[in-house]
Parts: sequence; C-alpha cells; structure tokens
Amino acid sequence: MPGEVPGEPDRVRRRLALVATLLVVAIGAAVAVGSSAGSRRSGRERTVTAYLTGYSYWDNTPPGSAGISHPVVHEEAGGTGTYADPITVAVGHTLTGDRDELDWPAGTRFYVPSLRRYLVVEDTCGDGPRPQDGPCHAGYPRGASTWLDVWVGGADAPRSQSDACMRAITQVTRVIVDPGPGHPVSAGELTGGPC
Repeated sequence: MPGEVPGEPDRVRRRLALVATLLVVAIGAAVAVGSSAGSRRSGRERTVTAYLTGYSYWDNTPPGSAGISHPVVHEEAGGTGTYADPITVAVGHTLTGDRDELDWPAGTRFYVPSLRRYLVVEDTCGDGPRPQDGPCHAGYPRGASTWLDVWVGGADAPRSQSDACMRAITQVTRVIVDPGPGHPVSAGELTGGPC
C-alpha cells in the first residue's frame, strides 16, 4: 500500500494480539477472583435455626474454670469470634455405655449473624449419666432445630456481668453451619463487650 512503513502491519498485528491476550488473561483473573470470593460464602454453608444460650467462667463445670471437654482450637474455652479464633461453643451429647456422641462433631464451625461472631464446637453441656435428657440436647424452644451454648467468658468481670450477657444473647436465631471466612465480625469476648 502506498505510504506504508515496511513491517508496520506486522507490528500492529503483534500489538493487537498482545492486547487481546492481556485482555483474556485479565478477564479470566477477574472471573477467578469473583468465583473465589463467592465460594468463601457458599459451597458447604447452610443455615439452621438454633436456640442460643451462654455459659461463663462462673457456671462452667467445674465452676470458676475455663475447662472444655473436646479441645480443637483452644486448650481452654475462649476465642474472640474471628474466623481464625472462633469462640468455644458447647453442644448436647449422648452417652451410650462408654461412647460419648456429640450432637455436632468437635471442630464444627458456626457463624452467628446476630452476634457477628464465629463459633467452634469444643465443649459439651449436660452432666450426669444421661446428658441426653438435659440441656443442649433436649428441651429447646419450638422453632429451633439445635441448641448452642456459647462461651461468654467473664473471668475478669463480676459474675453479674456475665449473667447479664448470657441473658442478652439467649434467643432463637439463624446460624450458619460451616461458614466461610468472609462474614462481618465484632471481635472480642462477649462479657465486657456488646452482648
């Protein structure tokens, strides 16, 4: 063609090919990031309705302790409620001979939107030879399908403060089972913080 610089069409084609390749890579990366972010909140997540109660340093078994029966993340009851440091939660259990079966396996994680905290099963509630007849396994309010007893802490606060916190969080509420890490969090021990 008249006025064409020799080799110019090849350079233009190579630049267009490079731009097209970069565009495909950028679109692919954006789709991957979007899928990854979405999968953090989906996949295994499911919602159940739970009866939520609390237990503290003052009414744990034994009283005045943070002992737990099934340590997973913590050696003692604790946690700040983040995904990396979920708060200990106790669940009901059944004793059959020497076999102790938890209502939710140790290590099961929950996210409670009303508390903006993550929880992890590390403890049991209900004492004696037939815990299945007592709290956390039976007797929860109508509309709930499970009972979660959340550690509120309280070792550094008066018992009245942890008792008030336990009353404040007691409710039938929606919880997410096997949550991903992307939910909003208000980290900190429940007693002494906003219950």
